[in-house]
Amino acid sequence: MTSQTLRPPPAPTTPTPVRRRRHPWRRALRRDWQLYSLAVLPLLFFLVFRYLPMIGNVIAFRRFSPGGSILGEYWVGLRYFRLFLADPTFWQVFTNTLVLGMLTLLFCFPLPIVLALLLNEVRARRLKRFVQSVSYLPHFLSIVIVAAMVMQLLSMDGSVNQLVRGLGGDGVAFLQQPGWFRTIYVSSEVWQTVGWGTILYLAALTTIDENLYEAARIDGANRWRQTWHVTLPGIRPTMVTLLILNIGTFMAVGFEKILLLYNPLTYPTADVISTYLFRLGFESSNFSYAAAIGLFEAVIGLVLVLGANTISRRTVGTSLW
Repeated sequence: MTSQTLRPPPAPTTPTPVRRRRHPWRRALRRDWQLYSLAVLPLLFFLVFRYLPMIGNVIAFRRFSPGGSILGEYWVGLRYFRLFLADPTFWQVFTNTLVLGMLTLLFCFPLPIVLALLLNEVRARRLKRFVQSVSYLPHFLSIVIVAAMVMQLLSMDGSVNQLVRGLGGDGVAFLQQPGWFRTIYVSSEVWQTVGWGTILYLAALTTIDENLYEAARIDGANRWRQTWHVTLPGIRPTMVTLLILNIGTFMAVGFEKILLLYNPLTYPTADVISTYLFRLGFESSNFSYAAAIGLFEAVIGLVLVLGANTISRRTVGTSLW
């Protein structure tokens, strides 16, 4: 038996280190600089009109005098916060803001979903387009025009009071009675925003797989069951996203429309934080006090957004981030 020469095993080769790509965003920027250049103006807009003005929140803790330093004269700490927390007028406008915000959310959030579901069931294209066009148009009207239309319709000689008198009743001064303001505001918001809000839901409905409806029909589900078990789960991410965004603007009830519609007679139910800040800042020149209330409102809005996003992520698995 011949012996073979034993060779030593080959030495293990050291793997060549893989070079990691450094600064991939630079390559993406060089490759797609035309697309990124489109974001310059929006970023400048948010920088100039959203982030830089946040520096002015410092006057909520400093005494500001018109004509003096833009950042205030001297430090006062939490003095203005203690003042508005002890002010009964602030709590009245805070309550009005919560009530109007809840009513707006209660009606203006689900109604676009209902309208989108109804339009999705319409098979006549001409009728569907007509309803969509009619419901979209109010969104393109200026708030000033909408407020003028509301005042004309609800004036003592307006169409609504003429109809009331025609039915044998007495004319009602709708815009001078505090009890009617919330109904008027929410109704005008529904008329102006519901049609426009259906656009995103109609777009979301087109992404639902038709095979799911076919499977539901095979299982014996009627139209209501298909809507409940297929349609609504299909648009749930869109619903949750818009709900979180609406909760984020919960405290920022429509300032412009309220400012145009309200008057001193309706202050008990119409005066909200934004209009109260307007009177404090521009009519009373109490900018530090107004800044403290505005900062308080912004903090509440931030807490609402974070809370709604966290609850949504843990319960339904959908969130903004």
